[in-house]
Amino acid sequence: MTDSWDDKIADFWAAADGMERESAIIAMRNLVGELPKHDPRGAFEWASVHDFLGLEEQAIPLYRAALEQGLSGARRSQAVIQLASSLRNIGDAESAIAILSQEPGSEETGDAAQAFLALALRDAGRCDEALRIALTALARSLPMYAHAVERYAAQQ
Repeated sequence: MTDSWDDKIADFWAAADGMERESAIIAMRNLVGELPKHDPRGAFEWASVHDFLGLEEQAIPLYRAALEQGLSGARRSQAVIQLASSLRNIGDAESAIAILSQEPGSEETGDAAQAFLALALRDAGRCDEALRIALTALARSLPMYAHAVERYAAQQ
């Protein structure tokens, strides 16, 4: 059995794919119950399990609550991306774009915010902008042709 709450959360997510919906909800409810009531990590993980189970509309206010409660570090970056992704999934691409356009990304999430921004832009019918964002992010990881891809992306 693990000692720290973060270790327990990591164990939960490692096993989540094999869990039944109700079991996942109960397990996460128990984990969140170990934290003080207004700990933003609890709101974030509670949102995440709802999102994971396809309950995006329930996850959205929970992500917002976690961010309003001062969620920080890697979880903050994840919450921003997951909130925007949930908004996009329920058809609110414009809100996702507004959120992700302000997200600088982080070491933990890399260019994930840019990937989800590109998806939201595409959903909003802004395909050229989506392609530019995606190619610019991709160019940063290319061992060859990065400058050429950056130039082509700038033309979009």
